[in-house]
Amino acid sequence: MVNSISVLGSTGSVGTQALAVAETLGIRVKAISGNRNITLLEQQARKFKPEFVCVTDESSARQLRLALADTDIKVGSGMDALTDCAVSYAECVVTAVSGSVGLLPTLAAIDAGRRIALANKETLVCGGELVMARAHEKGAEILPVDSEHSAIFQCLEAQGSSRSLRRLLLTGSGGPFRGKARSELEDVTPEQAVAHPNWSMGAKISVDSATMMNKGLEFIEAMHLFGVSPDEIKVLIHPQSIVHSMVEFIDGSVIAQLGVADMRLPIQHALCYPERRDGGIPAPDFAGLGELSFSEPDFDKVPCLALAMDCARRGGTAAAVMSAANEAAVALFLAKKLSFNGIYDIVAQAVEALSSDGTPSLSELQNADKSARSFVNERYPRKI
Repeated sequence: MVNSISVLGSTGSVGTQALAVAETLGIRVKAISGNRNITLLEQQARKFKPEFVCVTDESSARQLRLALADTDIKVGSGMDALTDCAVSYAECVVTAVSGSVGLLPTLAAIDAGRRIALANKETLVCGGELVMARAHEKGAEILPVDSEHSAIFQCLEAQGSSRSLRRLLLTGSGGPFRGKARSELEDVTPEQAVAHPNWSMGAKISVDSATMMNKGLEFIEAMHLFGVSPDEIKVLIHPQSIVHSMVEFIDGSVIAQLGVADMRLPIQHALCYPERRDGGIPAPDFAGLGELSFSEPDFDKVPCLALAMDCARRGGTAAAVMSAANEAAVALFLAKKLSFNGIYDIVAQAVEALSSDGTPSLSELQNADKSARSFVNERYPRKI
């Protein structure tokens, strides 16, 4: 178990739960970061007394410096401060920021030899080959925090080797609109889209779950994290969210990881590994569950998932373009400027227009990210 952590994105859903896990387990919180939620950041700073707080938004950072003037807590701002938060204070960094902003701090944490509790899936979606190559070179420890990837990690640990696996079985609830045709979703509101049936999550990831883009991002992340090909990953719809994912082995055996739908469980595993601790999270009540069901996704109804899987096979900058375009499109949807179905439409257009082949460098990935965001914000169809 680690003794100290930094939490990037401490005001978000995963970040707040990471702080709760740290409090339960007695892990010292040495640094935290946020963007504009100064009220919550101040509350967290006063409660956990970190050495350093990063606020990526400069004007919000000035407000927080004034608010914490009576303390010894340092307040920094911008990307350099976010990287400092990741590498300079604790033995483990929980990367719970949303979007591709997590890529540079993660690379810096790898170089600094920190344990990385990775909750920022866009890091591997955008730069998976680059990140994993750097991690192997440096011998860095990357432990997944997404419930699905934590499940796969635990299944492989139980086997003791990944050499005998046949495929990864990645489960997903199907989101709040499971089984509905696209024609039924045109008038979906942000309030409806963020109402996930099983998980308590932030707005962006909740919308991604509703479009099933989130499962597509996890598909790409799993490919890089576990060193498998797209053909070695199968997505299954599992509405109950009890089986978090499974691994099928070459002899036909399948190992599954089960647990309640509580993000504290994979967070705790990443912080405690290789130990297990009692964090007050109950096991599933199997007698009261009823049935556990599984089905294959209907890709005509969830085209974002199909698009992400196609980007995984295309390689190059396709996944980076898709991820950045999706971030921009979801932000427009949440602002009620773009329809729900328009998310897929504009992201697919960006992928087709901007993707390139080859093995991209960091600067090429950054340029692809920037171009994708500009494409969406300049060309999105204005919702009437």
